[in-house]
Amino acid sequence: MEHRRIVIKVGTSTLTYENGKLNLRRLQKLCRVISDLQNSGNEIVLVSSGALSVGVGKLGLKERPTTTSQRQAVASVGQCELMFMYDKIFGEYNNTVGQVLLTRRVIDDPRLRENAYNTFEELIDMCIIPVVNENDTVATDEIAGANFGDNDMLSALVARVVNADLLIILTDIDGLYETNPKEDPYAKLLKRVPEITEEIKHMAGGSGSNRGTGGMSTKVAAAEVATKAGIECCVLNGSNPDVLYDIMEGHNPGTIFEAHSN
Repeated sequence: MEHRRIVIKVGTSTLTYENGKLNLRRLQKLCRVISDLQNSGNEIVLVSSGALSVGVGKLGLKERPTTTSQRQAVASVGQCELMFMYDKIFGEYNNTVGQVLLTRRVIDDPRLRENAYNTFEELIDMCIIPVVNENDTVATDEIAGANFGDNDMLSALVARVVNADLLIILTDIDGLYETNPKEDPYAKLLKRVPEITEEIKHMAGGSGSNRGTGGMSTKVAAAEVATKAGIECCVLNGSNPDVLYDIMEGHNPGTIFEAHSN
């Protein structure tokens, strides 16, 4: 399948170190690869997690705040830092970014969703890379881990809104395994998933790293939304952003969830 409009979701564990500070080497490489894909004629939308974790690191906090209002305040600091870095690094490769902050209401309301679609279309037509996150300072669902699920579900919904051809979810694991690879050294990586069954959901298990709020289960849930909308979904290890080239060249370094025909 040929891909042109691609939504790339990058998780907190890919963007930051354990202490919440940005992994600048990886961020630099991610922005370079995305810029190269954009330059080659692809249309890229980036869904980025990490605001809360980066805010924790920026403020030098020893641990994540516990109350919702504190998390929202810290996330607002982190979001500024994230966008500053994206603007700076993408600018080095002569690409411009635009911030898009969404809430679940925007996705669910037809009029607001159409407005969002129109904004995405204008940004893409102007060769601007939209950088999307949930608006953590006013929305409590994602920041409490109860709704979008660390932006995995948000990325699938954004892919559906913008009529993407492909959704790529970058995380800290190679893809979906039949058993937990942290517990089973012989765990088998599933390279292709033709259909998301209850068995597949069971394999996804629970949460992931300490820095994010979503694990493989939220990625499979996002893949289900995307594939039902006719959008192929790939879950890849984001430790080396060059895997994005592999997917675009027809290789499969992770798990591909096959799109359903509409």
